Amino acid sequence: MQKRTFLLRATAAATFAGLMLGGCTTTTGAAKPSSAAVKTEIEQGAYTTLERLYKEVKGSRELVHKANGVLVFPNVVAAGLVVGGEYGKGVLRTGGQVADYYSVASVSVGFQAGAQSKAVVLLFMSREALDKFRAGKGWTAGVDGSVALIKVGANGDIDTATANNPVQAFVLTNAGLMANLNLEGTKISKLDL
Repeated sequence: MQKRTFLLRATAAATFAGLMLGGCTTTTGAAKPSSAAVKTEIEQGAYTTLERLYKEVKGSRELVHKANGVLVFPNVVAAGLVVGGEYGKGVLRTGGQVADYYSVASVSVGFQAGAQSKAVVLLFMSREALDKFRAGKGWTAGVDGSVALIKVGANGDIDTATANNPVQAFVLTNAGLMANLNLEGTKISKLDL
């Protein structure tokens, strides 16, 4: 009986999470935005995210400029009740130019309730890491490449001991830079826009 109750609750939670995430991408009779409008929205969000990062984290501008590629997801929405998920769209920039558009998605299980959003900035510091990322059909953090979350020292500067991996990440919430997040299992896929 307890197993059945658990399964029913887990199924209900999974359904709820699916509806929450699905609701973020569906329209109610309104015209679907054009590909150009979606690209513009993603690019403007990425620009705003990077400007915020530069203001909040000393040394981040220099680190971003050293990267071979910068993948910015300006609005990753997480929602769930026991079973949760995240989804967002972003842009990869190389050499200061837009290269491609991507989506990010992940699923988690555990105590959680509600919804929140964050911005994720991935820096491909080596050409090899960037080429491997771009060559695949999809890329999963922790499987196809290790991602190091950049930490900020007590003086407000980037902790250089954590800023030396081939793929590095900043995660920003409304409260500021997050330092205790794990991106392992996060799936990134190229978008056809």
